[in-house]
Amino acid sequence: MNDRLTIFHGSDKIIEKPYFHGSKKNNDYGYGFYCTENEEVAKEWSVDYLRSGFCNRYSLNIKDLAILNLNNGQYSVLDWLAILLENREFEARSPLAKEGKRYILENFNTPYKEADIVIGYRADDSYYSFASDFINGTISLRQLSKAMHLGKLGEQIVLISKKSYNRISFESYENTDWREWYPKKEKRDQNARKEYYDLDKNSYIKGDLYMPMIIDREVKQNDPSLF
Repeated sequence: MNDRLTIFHGSDKIIEKPYFHGSKKNNDYGYGFYCTENEEVAKEWSVDYLRSGFCNRYSLNIKDLAILNLNNGQYSVLDWLAILLENREFEARSPLAKEGKRYILENFNTPYKEADIVIGYRADDSYYSFASDFINGTISLRQLSKAMHLGKLGEQIVLISKKSYNRISFESYENTDWREWYPKKEKRDQNARKEYYDLDKNSYIKGDLYMPMIIDREVKQNDPSLF
């Protein structure tokens, strides 16, 4: 990774100077400025039905910043899921889901708040439903890991410290028309859902880990069976 990145943020407004803790608290990684290196994805994030937006372009100097990359192979999808459960609202309706949520939060505690930047999956509606299926025991850990790559949503780069906010420089913006980008946004989500339903969800592969097995075996962070 170079010391300077070009990143994009899709929004309903032009944001020349992001301000610390300016986002909602219950985003994927809590307070932060959520960006991506994928300009097309940022344009899709910027619009909604009947609402156009802006794709903001920035230069980010990451030299000497503490970066937690959840997708670099050192972390399992459960580390990402623990952070998601800590920040996003998740209604655990079944006894298994309640115990699964408790177990993941207690045993996959990654100190992400100590980082300046977090790199990881983006839990849009479809991806969030995949995680919910796993906690409810519907799919295995292998299937969840595979599902997280569906739809080619890519990863997001999230600035979470004051230090990182001081390293970002606004370069330009581009208007995004909802009539062009909202259908693309919907299609990406639909493709992810279709691919998910086409997964071998009903087939069992020996060695697959499901939520009850993770709890019963007391699988912990960095356990080889998670990778």
